[in-house]
Amino acid sequence: MAEGAGQGGGHSPLAQFEIKEIVPIKLGGLDLSFTNSSLFMVIAVTLAASFFLVGMRRGALVPGRWQSAAEMTYEFVAGLFRDTVGHEGRQYFPIVFTLFMFILIGNLLGMLPYSFTFTSHIIVTFAMAAAVFIGVTVLGFAKHGMHFFTFFVPPGAPIALWPLLIPIEIISYLSRPISLSVRLFANMLAGHTLLKVIAGFIPALAIFGVLPLALVVALIGLEILIAFLQAYVFAILTCLYINDALHMH
Repeated sequence: MAEGAGQGGGHSPLAQFEIKEIVPIKLGGLDLSFTNSSLFMVIAVTLAASFFLVGMRRGALVPGRWQSAAEMTYEFVAGLFRDTVGHEGRQYFPIVFTLFMFILIGNLLGMLPYSFTFTSHIIVTFAMAAAVFIGVTVLGFAKHGMHFFTFFVPPGAPIALWPLLIPIEIISYLSRPISLSVRLFANMLAGHTLLKVIAGFIPALAIFGVLPLALVVALIGLEILIAFLQAYVFAILTCLYINDALHMH
């Protein structure tokens, strides 16, 4: 669980989400400082790259544990992509795979003491969701041209209902980056806050033995599961959006 170490705020459940400057960088009116959030993003990318570089450096016919883990991770996301997008969109698989690993490792890093969960900030999750939204929209128009607008017409719907259904479809489409980003951000924020609050009660409840500690351990296990599920959900929704852009209805 990420911990906050700010002065006077170390005991606050929300202190763990505070962004702090590490290397101040000011260019005119822009603040481009390297922060703890930036640091853990770099760590996440480094760990993801190292995981596969080390795991696949030998490429043994009979894989060891590290290579097996790398291959299983790759095949898991590849299978997910094949089942939702198909072979036609295989050139977009690296995007989905990169998002999955980046979010997964970012979520898991936040479970370490004195770390920082960058996926608990809406600006980070919205930036990823907006990139996906813009990308699939451009892909849809590039593949189908103006015919892509028919995506907002429910198939089989009577023409008389189009004035009602088309605005609903447009609003639903435009809300994709919001729902995609808020889901990840809210789960990480709520889960880590709950862990921090309950962990704070352990010293006061020590008279009851190991029960409070057991509860925290159970919650940590649940948080690890949620960390994986949120990366999975982000990846599968991205796959579905790519599939919509390629095949429409």
